[in-house]
Amino acid sequence: MKTVIRAAAAFSLAIVLSACAGVLRNPDIADVRRNAGHYADHTVTLDGTVTTSWGLPLVPFRFYKVDDGTGEMTVLSRGGSRTPVKGSHVKVKGVVKDVAVFNGAPLGLHLEERDLDIKRN
Repeated sequence: MKTVIRAAAAFSLAIVLSACAGVLRNPDIADVRRNAGHYADHTVTLDGTVTTSWGLPLVPFRFYKVDDGTGEMTVLSRGGSRTPVKGSHVKVKGVVKDVAVFNGAPLGLHLEERDLDIKRN
């Protein structure tokens, strides 16, 4: 009887840990776009390739788009960090934001950059 209880406890623990691992993983861009309300105002990490990058001199904002193979998301960078160039592989951590919500759909969904790691090729 003790063996059955121990096996059931071990099985239950394995199920709980695997569920936690799924929650703690970094989402892909398609998941963030599909479930924007769930990720709104939450910090996520995206890993992908920069497809476009732009900014203006003397303006404290820079924008770039990251594609992880499932979709593309705009990243807003503020401050003195450098802007990655097109083709760079980046890992960017930030807060999911939108400009407005219209008819239940987010408009201007973007990631406000908090930390950027540009990987060397």
